[in-house]
Amino acid sequence: MAEAFPVKPKLRPTSSKLTPSPEAKYWRSFKIPKDIETTPSKSFTFPINSIAFSPLAPHDFVATHSASVSIFSGKTLEPKPTISSFSDTAAAVSFRCDGKLLAAGDLSGTVHVFDAKSRSHLRRLKGHAAAVRSVSYPRAADKLHLFSGGDDSVVKYWDVTTEKSVFNLLGHKDYVRCGDASPISDEMFVSGSYDHRVRVWDVRVSNASSVMELNHEKPVESVLYLPSGGLIATAGGNFVKIWDVIGGGKLLYSMESHIKTVTALCMGKVARGSGEEAEENRILSVALDGYMKVFDYAKLKITHSIRFPEPLLSVGFSPDCSTRVIGTSKGNLYIGRRKAKVESEEVVGGLQWKIVEDDPGRKVPRPSYFRYFQRGQNLKPSEGDYLIKRPKKVKMAEFDKLLKKFRHREALVAALNRRNPESVVAVMEELVARKKLKKCVSNLDTEELALLLAFLQKYSTMPRYAGLLTKLANKVVELRAEDIKSSDQLRSCIRNLKRDVEEEIRIQQSLLEIQGIISPMLRIAARS
Repeated sequence: MAEAFPVKPKLRPTSSKLTPSPEAKYWRSFKIPKDIETTPSKSFTFPINSIAFSPLAPHDFVATHSASVSIFSGKTLEPKPTISSFSDTAAAVSFRCDGKLLAAGDLSGTVHVFDAKSRSHLRRLKGHAAAVRSVSYPRAADKLHLFSGGDDSVVKYWDVTTEKSVFNLLGHKDYVRCGDASPISDEMFVSGSYDHRVRVWDVRVSNASSVMELNHEKPVESVLYLPSGGLIATAGGNFVKIWDVIGGGKLLYSMESHIKTVTALCMGKVARGSGEEAEENRILSVALDGYMKVFDYAKLKITHSIRFPEPLLSVGFSPDCSTRVIGTSKGNLYIGRRKAKVESEEVVGGLQWKIVEDDPGRKVPRPSYFRYFQRGQNLKPSEGDYLIKRPKKVKMAEFDKLLKKFRHREALVAALNRRNPESVVAVMEELVARKKLKKCVSNLDTEELALLLAFLQKYSTMPRYAGLLTKLANKVVELRAEDIKSSDQLRSCIRNLKRDVEEEIRIQQSLLEIQGIISPMLRIAARS
């Protein structure tokens, strides 16, 4: 027969409704605007390979799909005229640091440069022998160069004005699928390849070789410089890894939260107030498992996760923290918009009033408006409001209400009907303090007296209440002797009370005898 072991039951949560954290509420606040009719927000026929936001307000964004680049208004989210000057599928896109130019690479191996406003075709950079999968402009001040990576395993550094390649950076042994520019230096950038390697490049180095090589151990799908410029995030397989570039390429953390391949990374921000110092950076990762994960790399933990019904290929987040865009393999574009509060001031009647707008053009009513006084009780107070809290009404028991009205006999009867010995004894002690207990006992009718005697019979022998109740039992017999003699019910209660008291006396005598036997033995044991 097999030996059996006790199994500890699994713990279950005490509450089915868990309160979401402030950060979870923040990410859930990105919702599809009501003026966008379809769900998902926008749909195309081909996969969304790349998404990029303009660095300047109102932060228009672009998405590559098929042989086209679609531009969307950052203010209204409505599509603008599409750029279709490609001979093959567009695979990568990037804005220049001033937001005026737009570069996109396609599968024919060409990098196209467009005017972001007029969408006119300005340059064609030809030199890659295979598809261009990565295009990036420098982030700081350089407006004349860009770099690209392709399936020919070559990273090229271009002079846009002359349409010529300044450097052919060799080192990768497989497809170059991603890259990013350093936020602190226009001459440095990073590239990731399917050879599992991530290389850091500096065009100031004379031999044009990589200054650092990192081994991600999986084909690299996306690489991202973090805002400090000293850390790099890489994605490949179902891993996202954080590397310390300044510390010599040391691996700081490896996050394995996705089930399938991570396809794209981007920087997001959690806006906790006004000003740049109130913003905290996060890494947003999307994968083929349909999840978008939010990673706090300062605390090295996942802070939020969102599930989408399709495999995800690309992700973008606006610099003003108002818009989040995700592209899928089925050509759907999920756009989330967060309402931003806009504050302004007006002078009315010689006084300065602060106007807080949830939507542009909509004002919160001022005290001079009739609608101001028609607001509901669920309206949240503003920072300058004084909150006057109404004291909570204390629920009182029935006998407490009667005591406040000095109806002592009724209070005692109400406590006896509740059958809670602590409440009854408390009421009796209050009546003793008011010198009204004898009067109450004298005024009880037969049924109420039977209720009191039943209570005395049950609890008089309990040590906790014996001090008060035994004395009260003697007073009841003394004051109501005539009533007890004339009622069979009351005599029965007295007989039961007498029997219980005699039984308690016998028990106490037995205990005293046992104590008398044990006490000498304990003294002898203590001396020895």
